[in-house]
Amino acid sequence: MFSFSSPQTIHFGRGQSKQTSTLAKSFGNSALLVHGANANRAEWLVTSCKEAGLSIKTISCQNEPSLPDIQAALVAFDGFRPAVVIALGGGSVIDFAKALAALIPCSGPAANYLEVVGDGRALEHPPIPMIALPTTAGTGAEVTKNAVISVPEHGLKISLRDQRMIPKIAIVDAGLMQGAPQDVTLAAGLDAVTQVIEPFLSVKSNPMTDAICRAAIPVGLEVLREVVENDHPDSWDAMAWVSTCGGMALANAGLGAVHGFAGVIGGMTNTPHGEICGTLLPAVLDSHMRKAEKNTNIHERISWVLGLVDTHFANGREGCGIVELRRWSKGLGLRGLDDLGLSSEDHSSVAIAAANASSMKGNPFPLTHGEMVQILEAAS
Repeated sequence: MFSFSSPQTIHFGRGQSKQTSTLAKSFGNSALLVHGANANRAEWLVTSCKEAGLSIKTISCQNEPSLPDIQAALVAFDGFRPAVVIALGGGSVIDFAKALAALIPCSGPAANYLEVVGDGRALEHPPIPMIALPTTAGTGAEVTKNAVISVPEHGLKISLRDQRMIPKIAIVDAGLMQGAPQDVTLAAGLDAVTQVIEPFLSVKSNPMTDAICRAAIPVGLEVLREVVENDHPDSWDAMAWVSTCGGMALANAGLGAVHGFAGVIGGMTNTPHGEICGTLLPAVLDSHMRKAEKNTNIHERISWVLGLVDTHFANGREGCGIVELRRWSKGLGLRGLDDLGLSSEDHSSVAIAAANASSMKGNPFPLTHGEMVQILEAAS
């Protein structure tokens, strides 16, 4: 028995973004557009929405969304209730838009609705309908039901979560993604791969998420090099699909230790989420393999994943793929945890905090404090 949630509609493929304004107009006559730091990159969509007869307001998401930023935006848009919220950007932009779509209709303080630092108060009203256009192939935020928000006061990244926060429409157009800086592409690609591997290994996996992940994991590992090193169009199309698959899988099966750690480390160091996930993935997979008992389902799953890593990063040399994946990533500039600002003195406190993270509930094995510290050391 299981449940599965996803957007009402996914429009996938190059050129699909051209219909955004028409789709937005179907919800009403006003829109809030959330875009990234460079407003010029959203000008085409602003123009298109105005030509479609939409009254439009815009806001920039400069960094990963924080509680103070959300509170300021809610004050700025007090009294404005758009018919639709449109997000054009990476995972941070989409999460910021999700938070605004969810909280604009509500009357309580934003902090009250957050997990951990708030009381996880339920949204009193449905979120404003949302259209998400990702410009990175990594987070899968266009198809998930939560928004990750940093709370600087507590040094944490936590979630605003509600089943109704899944965007009504996701438009996945690789033409909006291709050409990103290599470091951004690397971090996002590793995040995308992680987000199809972790739900597949999760204790909460189900037949639907298994089908998605079994299809997407080989593709993600196969095209990762081409996307990062050569900016190849066909590989971008494939990685965009993998990213969306990961979003649907994690929304329904959860994640694991990589993301359990990442939320805590991101809150402490204020460093990019994808980069943290990329540097943790090899260490976590190594840990899984040490703990998996032979002739069990989880051993079979982990062995299959590691076999694919061997194929695509070590020319099929058994047991060498994880080392080569780590070497390749670092050769392209992926930083270890120490370079991200996490010292060895922080490992114990990170392990304690990560043990209570929601993502850790999906991990295929319970981890002792010592095992968690060992993973952090390996990723440093």
